[in-house]
Amino acid sequence: MFGVLLCRDGQGKTKILYGFSGMFNGHWRVPGWVGPLFDVDAFHELVVPVERSIKELGRRMEQEKHNETSRQRLRVRRRDLSRQLMQQIFALYRLPDFRGRCHTLGQAFHGQGGIPTGTGDCCAPKLLAHAARHDLVPVSLAEFYYGRENASATRKHKHFYPACKEKCAPILGAMLCGIGEMGIQDTT
Repeated sequence: MFGVLLCRDGQGKTKILYGFSGMFNGHWRVPGWVGPLFDVDAFHELVVPVERSIKELGRRMEQEKHNETSRQRLRVRRRDLSRQLMQQIFALYRLPDFRGRCHTLGQAFHGQGGIPTGTGDCCAPKLLAHAARHDLVPVSLAEFYYGRENASATRKHKHFYPACKEKCAPILGAMLCGIGEMGIQDTT
C-alpha cells in the first residue's frame, strides 16, 4: 500500500507527505518518504541476534525428525522466543498525537485481543505520526494499492482503501488526539 497525506503548516502552506506500508524494496527508510514509527537501528540491534537463534532452533528441529519429544521442546522454545521478540519489537514503537504526547503501541492500541503483527507499519499511522511530529495539520489522506492482486483478492491494483480495521483503526484514535484543537489558516 502507498499513501499520500495533504497537510498545512503553521503558515497555511500546503505540504504533501508520502508513505508506504511496511518496507519498500527491503528498506524501512527511503529518501522522500516518511519513516517508520520506531528507531530502525534499535530494531536491527534487537531483531538480528534473536532471529538468528530462532533460525537455529528451526534447523535443530529438522535434525530431530525422528525424535518427536525433542522436536516439541524445540518448537515450544522457538515459539516462546518469537513471542518475546514480538513484545520487544512492539515496545520500540512511538506514536505521537497532535497534543505533543507520545504513546507506546500498547498504550495506543484499543482493539480486540492482542496487537497484530504489523500494527503501526501501515501508511496512515506513519503519515499521521510524521505530521504530528512536524506540527502539520492533516487535511486529506488517501491510501491505495499498487501491484499484483493478492491471492485473497482483498487488494486490487490502483484501488483506494480505508485504513484497515485490525491494525490501524485501533491506534488511530490515540494518534488523532488533539487534531481538532489545531487551527488551519485559510489561504484563499
